[in-house]
Amino acid sequence: MDVCVETSAIIAVDLDGTLTPTDTLYESAVCLLRNNPANLLALPFWLLQGKAVLKSKIADRACLDVTTLPYNRHLIEWLQQQRAAGRKIVLTSATDRRLAQAVADHVGLFDVVLASDGTTNNKGVHKRAALDARYGAEGYDYAGNSAADIAVWAGARQAIVVNASATLARRAARIAPVAKIFPPQAITLTHWRRVFRLHQWLKNLLLFVPLLAAHQAGNVGALATLVLAFFAFSLCASAVYVANDILDLESDRKHPRKRLRPFASAAVPIKLGALLGPSLAAASMMLGTMVGSAFTRWLLFYFVLTCAYSLWLKRIALVDCLTLAALYTLRIVAGAAAVAISLSFWLLAFSIFIFLSLAFVKRYAELRVQASAGSGWAHGRGYAVSDVQFLQMLGVAASYAAVLVLALYLHGDTVATLYVQPELIWFAVPLMLFWVSWVWMKAHRGEMHDDPIVFAAKDRASLAVAALIALCFVLADHGIGG
Repeated sequence: MDVCVETSAIIAVDLDGTLTPTDTLYESAVCLLRNNPANLLALPFWLLQGKAVLKSKIADRACLDVTTLPYNRHLIEWLQQQRAAGRKIVLTSATDRRLAQAVADHVGLFDVVLASDGTTNNKGVHKRAALDARYGAEGYDYAGNSAADIAVWAGARQAIVVNASATLARRAARIAPVAKIFPPQAITLTHWRRVFRLHQWLKNLLLFVPLLAAHQAGNVGALATLVLAFFAFSLCASAVYVANDILDLESDRKHPRKRLRPFASAAVPIKLGALLGPSLAAASMMLGTMVGSAFTRWLLFYFVLTCAYSLWLKRIALVDCLTLAALYTLRIVAGAAAVAISLSFWLLAFSIFIFLSLAFVKRYAELRVQASAGSGWAHGRGYAVSDVQFLQMLGVAASYAAVLVLALYLHGDTVATLYVQPELIWFAVPLMLFWVSWVWMKAHRGEMHDDPIVFAAKDRASLAVAALIALCFVLADHGIGG
């Protein structure tokens, strides 16, 4: 929408939600949490001293990399055209002046920066007063996005509405002529699917493994319990994915593919994630208590370990992969606890080795991407790109160790008592050898997804191997002539 009215030589532009679709205060708070979670205890005391003080204190301690922030490309292109036409561009923001200045230096468009200074929160009427004092009433056009900007538009010659709802745009039009509208990006079902990581819920099917291994697949009561456990684990996992994506904003934005994630791209606001994460965790624990106390303890342990991984462990080389393997195995342990089934040493040993291999595949694939992007280090991780061959060696060794454990298990006496024709299961060994070799070959070729589980769920060869292995166990259980 464009209105042909007299324009001011000055365009004042808001930062949060306008120049960038994200909120730099929330972004800085995330940095604070990531660097030292203990700092969060001081936030209420800083807030009691006023928002300007809060923003100043956070800016003192948080090192937000403004070069990684998402920016409103369409607005910036339009501002470049206006500046080329001789108009003066002013960045006016409620964020702390140091952060606003860093953004202005990075974007390279602004002649003046007006922002909060540790005493005055440059928002709403305070922002209007600062602009009026410098350029006079109606001496500027103003680009904003929120209800707080109504007070500023009331003093502007023209309103430029950015990333705002239709209702707010109509309110702005009643106050000042609207010169231009930059429509908001809608949050779609695809965005929410990616926030919840619904495809990752496939991993929670591991909860059913103990029931299948115990030959109790026909136990309807146990199956119903595990279905409830599945959703409890899935909601818990989604809660952690939300937290992890928020904590990983800076790293994800430096990744060629992860930068498109909903929180990294600011398609979904951080504040929604801050509300969604705890809500999902609470719902998960409520479902867990319905399954049983033993399951709930493992679910809680899984939650604590994933939080530790997100905050700290994922930055420690090798420990991160061991933790990922443990998190996969915990699903099997929790599934056994849910239906009171004892786990065998062989199942636990096999799961640790196979999931450790997949964790190494994940890191190997990520390092390959970083190498192709010309980076020397994996941001937010404890690995150098030069570690890629070492991880490949460890991963291949772990995968073959898993197959060895499977072969030793099949040689034991337990198998003979559980299956009618146990010799048929031996076909699973070469099938597993093929699959782990296939996964590593695809990773070596650079054809591996960031998550090997997602790769396996979409890869035809992997699906065929899974079907054949399942057939081996079914035939061994019933016999070829059964």
